[in-house]
Amino acid sequence: MEAEVSKGRMNREQVLELIRLQLADILEISPEGISESSSFSGDLNADSLALIELVESLEEELRNQVADFRIDDEDLEDLRTVRDAVDYVTAKLEAT
Repeated sequence: MEAEVSKGRMNREQVLELIRLQLADILEISPEGISESSSFSGDLNADSLALIELVESLEEELRNQVADFRIDDEDLEDLRTVRDAVDYVTAKLEAT
């Protein structure tokens, strides 16, 4: 599922929506069931493969805005909730 990415930097709300849409597509669930407080493993039953798919889709989507956008493997273990992922991506976008 392709998310609409506008030109220019994404704000936090847009990052949240992108992550929700990507997760919904990967996990085959409704995006309405995904909130910022949702835990990847506990609430969404996302396994490590699903998280890797999420990382790959976010990297691909966000390369349009930030050249060579990457989520480092060692940072992945710190991303336990949707909020963690939104904060991480937003911070990386703002840092560039």
